[in-house]
Amino acid sequence: MSKLRAACFGLVVLLSIESFIWADTKEERDRLKACAEVTREVLSMPEGIPQDLLDKAECVVVVPSVKKFALGIGGSYGKGAMVCRGGSDFKGPWGAPAMMRLEGGSFGLQIGGSATDFILLVMNPKGADSLLKSKVKLGADATVAAGPKGRSAAASTDALMTAEILSYSRSKGLFAGVSLAGSTLRQDSGANKDLYGRKVSARQIVLEHKVKTPPEGVALVKALEEHSPKNLSN
Repeated sequence: MSKLRAACFGLVVLLSIESFIWADTKEERDRLKACAEVTREVLSMPEGIPQDLLDKAECVVVVPSVKKFALGIGGSYGKGAMVCRGGSDFKGPWGAPAMMRLEGGSFGLQIGGSATDFILLVMNPKGADSLLKSKVKLGADATVAAGPKGRSAAASTDALMTAEILSYSRSKGLFAGVSLAGSTLRQDSGANKDLYGRKVSARQIVLEHKVKTPPEGVALVKALEEHSPKNLSN
């Protein structure tokens, strides 16, 4: 009888551990699913991100449903993912996603929504390298500008031509370029560990290609492949 109790106890412990692991990975699956949905919707908008800018981007960061909060002066916080093109020169296919966190001031209030989707285009290798530091302040550690919208829009101003990152936001159906200067972006180490089953840095994921795209990230990568299969930057 004692052996039966021990076996039952062991089974309960095992099921509890598996449930805990499943709960963690479910959060990451849901996050990547939301990233894929936002990417498909925004890239399909007639007056959305200009195709020529998307085709020149080395990486894309998607942060769905950024929430506002109030702690004295207010702020915003959201979780998303970063995907880069493969190869040392970013000329290869889109690779595995790295989980990221966006934190900042009241930028989520600019178009009046309670939850805002953000998409950031990383326009050169320097911008990609900056975002993979432990924590980067946009506008200080990496230059960022509000991206132009519309399929025929041209990035002709000095600010756009020199920006390492172009940023966009969508809330309540409204889509616009938005400045994220002053906010911070950092890798979500815990989420990356949950997603890939081991400790792996964002740099190892998107630049060193140490992991393959997990099933949870296929839809996001596929959306980018469909809308911009080749890197047309110089």
